Amino acid sequence: MTADCPFCQLAPSKHLFSNDLAIAIADGFPISCGHSLIIPRRHFSSLFEATKEERAALWKLLDQTRSYLMTQYCPDGFNIGINDGISAGQTVMHLHIHLIPRYSGDTVDPRGGIRWVMPDKAPYWRE
Repeated sequence: MTADCPFCQLAPSKHLFSNDLAIAIADGFPISCGHSLIIPRRHFSSLFEATKEERAALWKLLDQTRSYLMTQYCPDGFNIGINDGISAGQTVMHLHIHLIPRYSGDTVDPRGGIRWVMPDKAPYWRE
């Protein structure tokens, strides 16, 4: 637990779901309706630092949160992403998995999905 980490300080009332090793919350700055974060309880920054048990707990909550979002919001798809390291855009140095519901028509052309983190390289189908 780190005193200046916003994910280490989350009140249980913010949890959508939890287990012994991880929690799921609504994203504080959602990019779509239902955008959620899956976060390990232990403070570390990279997925590659997670134990086998932590990875299993994270994926279990990812599945549980997806099921919940399907019933609450009926999305047409999902983007699932991890920003691992400063160069990858990570701003909170506590691992978190984004579960982003997608809806038909929420963008003009969703092809490429997460490839759009590098816009010049995203539309590989145009080459």
